[in-house]
Amino acid sequence: MFTGIIEETGRVKNTSQGENSSRLVIEGNKIFQQIQLGDSVAVNGVCLTVCNLSNTVFEADVMRETLSRSSLGNLKQGSIVNLERAMEAEGRFGGHIVSGHIDGTGTIVRMRSEGIAMWIRISTSSGIMKYIVEKGSIAMDGVSLTVARVQPDSFEISLIPHTWKGTALRTKTVGDVVNLENDIIGKYVEKLLHLKDTVQENKNSISMEFLTQNGF
Repeated sequence: MFTGIIEETGRVKNTSQGENSSRLVIEGNKIFQQIQLGDSVAVNGVCLTVCNLSNTVFEADVMRETLSRSSLGNLKQGSIVNLERAMEAEGRFGGHIVSGHIDGTGTIVRMRSEGIAMWIRISTSSGIMKYIVEKGSIAMDGVSLTVARVQPDSFEISLIPHTWKGTALRTKTVGDVVNLENDIIGKYVEKLLHLKDTVQENKNSISMEFLTQNGF
């Protein structure tokens, strides 16, 4: 599990494309103070497993499912990425619950500065928009953010200077694709409500004829 509080930005040192997969070679600094083979690292919000490690460089495999649902396939040599190690049990919970399992992507359609703030509008699918609520949480490229405004097919976030300067979001421009992960609480609530409705429908469909047909 992650929190969406980015520890540092790293740089893609190399990428290699397979038929249905990719391998990323990423270099950083801070996260290597405590990292080992098999650990989980969120790269632009996507949970990846460290499969090779050397000094301040790690390698991670990206399968086809992840490539199809995220923007990792767009990374190239020199790309700046957000890095966060999995949260320790005794760690401070500064952001929100982030699983590292991307729901999909969005496209930056507008960027504007307002005083110290940088406003970014992101357009995305209805499947993602239905879980986005004003003042709710969203992880964008792994960064825990608060939704400032919601439109039918897009939403806006407002970044403080610390977040803008300390994450890879500072490298983004209009037209760039970003990874999005909805607040997992909303998804579970929807699932539970659906199960409740299903149980109620099944309960209402039970009759004496149904019981007789099934040996009761």
